[in-house]
Amino acid sequence: MTTPPALNWSVDNCTVERAMGILGEKWSLVVLREVFSGIRRFDDMRVRTGVPRQVLTNRLNTLVENGVLRREPYREPGSRVRHEYRLTEKGFDLYPVMIALAEWGNRYLADPEGPPIQYAHRDCGAELHLAVTCTDGHLVEKQREIQPRPGPGARLRSPDAGC
Repeated sequence: MTTPPALNWSVDNCTVERAMGILGEKWSLVVLREVFSGIRRFDDMRVRTGVPRQVLTNRLNTLVENGVLRREPYREPGSRVRHEYRLTEKGFDLYPVMIALAEWGNRYLADPEGPPIQYAHRDCGAELHLAVTCTDGHLVEKQREIQPRPGPGARLRSPDAGC
């Protein structure tokens, strides 16, 4: 059996692993789903999702600390100042990730009556679907046409590194 070429490369600076450090916990993506849907206030998120209070606090703090969300103060008449959570540009850049997760879930996990959420183009109302293209503009229609390869930040794995 031949050794996969990927074993020659270090994963010490893996950006997928770094992204999962911010987003890889279930409740983080649930929080983002809510904010993308226009639910921006802590209590509204708690009611809609059932996320335990401390877990929601921790997830929101992580997303704010990592620049995915920002806190915006608001005050209801007669109440103390509270915060709602808004997407930053970094957060908006996660829209394709949310669409990809929803498309996958809608395809494989939806109830018989259909998917619970679809994303649509605001201008025309047509349903959105993700497409993969290369920098030369070719549409990649089959996932088997995709080939991972080392990028400019790739580092060779040190010979003494374990498997």
